[in-house]
Parts: sequence; structure tokens; C-alpha cells
Amino acid sequence: MGTSLYDVTLELLKAFWVNFKLFGITLAAALPLGLILSFGSMSKFKPLKYLVKVIVWIIRGTPLMLQIIVVFYGPGLMFGMTVSNIYRFKAACIAFIINYACYFSEIYRGGIESVPKGQQEAGLVLGMSKGQIFFKVTLLQVIKRIVPPMSNEIITLVKDTSLARTIAIVELIRAGENYITAKGLLWPLFYTGAFYLVFCGILTILFGRIEKKMSYFE
Repeated sequence: MGTSLYDVTLELLKAFWVNFKLFGITLAAALPLGLILSFGSMSKFKPLKYLVKVIVWIIRGTPLMLQIIVVFYGPGLMFGMTVSNIYRFKAACIAFIINYACYFSEIYRGGIESVPKGQQEAGLVLGMSKGQIFFKVTLLQVIKRIVPPMSNEIITLVKDTSLARTIAIVELIRAGENYITAKGLLWPLFYTGAFYLVFCGILTILFGRIEKKMSYFE
């Protein structure tokens, strides 16, 4: 483990790749799952509706760190499963996907319910099916309305990936801490902040452009 700026940068880039993979997998799975959960929370079938609402309430009301620990240690304690190092990353992915899907579901639900029902009624009068109304009328307006809150959650996800260190995954912050214990160096830990700032900055610019492109709904 070198201590020059170049060596530290390479080491932290390797660790950040873990954060990036966790971020990408979570986003790819939580976005569609959140939409499914939002449909469940708006279902006219009350048992399903209340079940989804309770799940979302529990997940949103408890710390993500606790959820990661439960997902990682739970199978071993309850079913006697052997926990391997490979499962560490899988457990983090599962916990993150469930957590963010619940947050996304509330954003979806708020966006869908904010679209005036009169537009749906007008669509039915014009002979459109409910599916056509949702995808051609409602969904486009929902996307415009949910981009700001969704972008905030996604940027928060970037920083939350550091919680994977809770179950001894060597992500960016953990790699920075290793320099303290192994070399007695503090600056690599502060240097990790630059990686988050750059990545969050890129996402901020990206979402800003998306918002401008969606402005034709105004």
C-alpha cells in the first residue's frame, strides 16, 4: 500500500468501484421495484394496500445500517446458513434495494396522485384504455414531477453506499480508514471526499439537464 498521491488514488479508485457497483445495482433494481410497490400502496385491494404500506413504513422508519446488519446476519442466525465473504456484497445490495425501493415508491405514489383525475376521465371519453392513459398521459407528467425528489434520493444513495463498511466491505471510506491503521496517515481519509464530490457533481449536472428537457410540460 503506497503512500504517494498516485498510489493512494489508485487504491481509492479500486475501493470506489465497489461503491459504484452497489450504487448501480441498487438503482437498476430499486427504480422498477419502487414503481411496483407504489401500485401496491394505491391498490383497491385493501389487504395488499395495507401490507405494502406497513412494509414501507417499517423500512422508512428504521436505519439503513440496521437493515444491512439484519440482512447479513439474519440468515445465519435464523437458518444456520454459513455467511461467506461473497455474501457480504449481496447482502448490502439486498438491503439497499429494499430500502430505496420503499423511498422511491412514495415518490412515485405522490407523483401519480398529483396528476388531475380529470385527465384520466378525458382519456376514457376519447376511447383510450387505462394502460394507454397511464403510459401516454399520466407517466410523462409523473416523470416531470418526480425528477427533483428522485434526484435528491439518488445523490443520497451515492453517499449511503459508505454504510456497506458496516459489514466489513472494503468500500471507499473503509479504504481511507485503512491508511490510518496501517500507515498512520489521515489525509487519504479526507481525500475520499473528493470522489464523492466529483460523482455527486456529475449527477447534479445530469439531473439539471434532465429537468430542463422536461420543462416542456410547464
